[in-house]
Amino acid sequence: MATVGSSVIGTNWSGGCTPYSWSRSKSKAAATLAEYGLHTVGDVADVPQPTLQRLLGARAGRALHKHAHGRDTTIVDPTPAPASLSTEHRFARDELDPAAHRRVLLALADDLGARLRASGQIATGVTCTIHYADLSATRRSRTLPEATQHTVLLARAAYAVYDSLGLQRARVRSIALRADALRPADRATRQLTLDAGDDKPLAIEAVADRARARYGRQVLYPAAFAISSRPPSARQWDRGDRPDDARGRRAT
Repeated sequence: MATVGSSVIGTNWSGGCTPYSWSRSKSKAAATLAEYGLHTVGDVADVPQPTLQRLLGARAGRALHKHAHGRDTTIVDPTPAPASLSTEHRFARDELDPAAHRRVLLALADDLGARLRASGQIATGVTCTIHYADLSATRRSRTLPEATQHTVLLARAAYAVYDSLGLQRARVRSIALRADALRPADRATRQLTLDAGDDKPLAIEAVADRARARYGRQVLYPAAFAISSRPPSARQWDRGDRPDDARGRRAT
């Protein structure tokens, strides 16, 4: 289909024209063209560019002439950014410990944050899904105060969602975290605040990103994982691998 203003012209793959009429459109351009008997792509293609410019104006006439001849310099991205990113951890056995649940949430937020920063995107919300031993599941979403790609802010939202569930000795089989409604990072804004408590974690995060890009993702990990000899790695869990031994790694 070819579009001119709010008018639609149908074309087939052989270059011919289907009899879709511009009379369906209420646009001024379509009405003007219809007055001169121009109802299809073929009709427009047969009209010299200067004539179209006299009818529609210099800019519109030039653009219509190019489109009628199949010329369009608009850059098309063949791999558009996904609307969301998700990651999941499945416990080796049903887990009752809330502290273990929170460590996993941090690992998942760390994974999502790294992937968002690497792809130049920000998330405007998070969704947490918890699967239980009885095969039931709970899913809850939260809109972020401001769109972000930073681990500390994603983790804070994930904790808030988890706490809102009020789980009491729940036997958790897996936890999934999703970053929702993604958009380009250049559209991010940061609210001014008197609390500069996030500045240090964000600075450390930038250093960690550079180190991980050079030496691998497991060279640095949040200090909360240091209590275990096997710090969580959400991306490895996604592949079904077991994390490597923690020796030789540095906690941040």
